[in-house]
Order: sequence, then C-alpha cells, then structure tokens
Amino acid sequence: MQEALTNVVKHAGGGTHCQVTITVGSRGDVRIEVADDGAGNPAATDRVELRGGHGLVGMRERVMVYGGTLAAGPRPGGGFAVSARLPPGPTHCTAANWKEKTA
Repeated sequence: MQEALTNVVKHAGGGTHCQVTITVGSRGDVRIEVADDGAGNPAATDRVELRGGHGLVGMRERVMVYGGTLAAGPRPGGGFAVSARLPPGPTHCTAANWKEKTA
C-alpha cells in the first residue's frame, strides 16, 4: 500500500483524489485497493522511465512472497488502480496442538 500511495503522489498529478479500500473476506483473505482519478504527470512519468522504476515489479514480488496476487493498471474512467489480494496467514502451531496436527 505504501508504494502504491507513493506512486499516486509521484505520478497522478495535482488535484488528484485517492481512495484506499481494505476488505477482509469471510475466509480471512485481505484485499487492498489503492485507486486514484489522476490524469498522470508526464514529467514525473518520463523521469521514472529514464531511471527504470521498479515500483510495480517490487509490489508484485512482495505480494507473491505471501502467496497473493497483484493487479495494476489504468482505470476505464481515468486514473490508476493497484489491487492486491493476500490469502489468510499461516496457522500458528503451539506445543499443545502440534501433536493433534501431526497425529
């Protein structure tokens, strides 16, 4: 989420509105969406392309480490959206329930 918000500030342009939505599903999965209505900032975008920015690649890698998925791209009505889905965390074992799980 932090990288997506940084990208809004860097690339969306002035006067942009941004919405962050965090949803927890009934199975414990988490969905995070960062969406803006910006027109983009061509000067900032050009600078990133010249430097070879890796923000979206890094976000995708971090989400995949936890078994999640990431989608990012322009929105149909304008702006840009980043959406990540993370599965429920691993079950924590205690000494008391370890025997039950391995029996």
